[in-house]
Amino acid sequence: MISIDPAVNSERDNYKLLIGSIIPRPIALVTTLSASGVLNAAPFSYFNIVAANPPMVSISVQRKQGVPKDTARNAAATGSFVVHIADESYIEKLNQTAAGLAPDVSEVEFAGLTAVPSEQVSVPGLAEARIRMECVLEHALPIGGAEGSPAADLLIGRVVRFHFDESLYDGGHIDPQALQPVSRLAGSNYSRLGDIFAMARPD
Repeated sequence: MISIDPAVNSERDNYKLLIGSIIPRPIALVTTLSASGVLNAAPFSYFNIVAANPPMVSISVQRKQGVPKDTARNAAATGSFVVHIADESYIEKLNQTAAGLAPDVSEVEFAGLTAVPSEQVSVPGLAEARIRMECVLEHALPIGGAEGSPAADLLIGRVVRFHFDESLYDGGHIDPQALQPVSRLAGSNYSRLGDIFAMARPD
């Protein structure tokens, strides 16, 4: 085994080890509203489930040179955001939302995505996504970095409304084959679902 002390690595080197090791990672396409009403969208693979009671999800938004990104800033200001699950049907448009646009330019319009009203939050969702979750911001935690200069903002969102395409939903379960989720690897690489196998849990 190769043993590496992250304290002697650069941030970039640790980043490469993390994103190359923790794979595949689910991708959340997150929409937020700016103070001026611009609908922003950005994809995040530092994303997962936090709890089921109540349902909560987490998104870690990395800062750029210590400055919070639009998603973190908008979510903190409005107290809400919408999470969309990446799938093959719209992955090309999702990828376009990663462009480095100015805060007053909508990635939704740039990528040719379609905004739809939400039911419980002010932030619109996206029609192309076959799963979306309206979220209320429970916590926004500055984390990492040096004292006084965090490296990221950890957003914890409480899901207040689920939306599922009828083709995916079957008696309270989601059909993974029908969803065709896309996950993130390292570099420019992504992954499809692949083979599914089952294992019984031990008693």
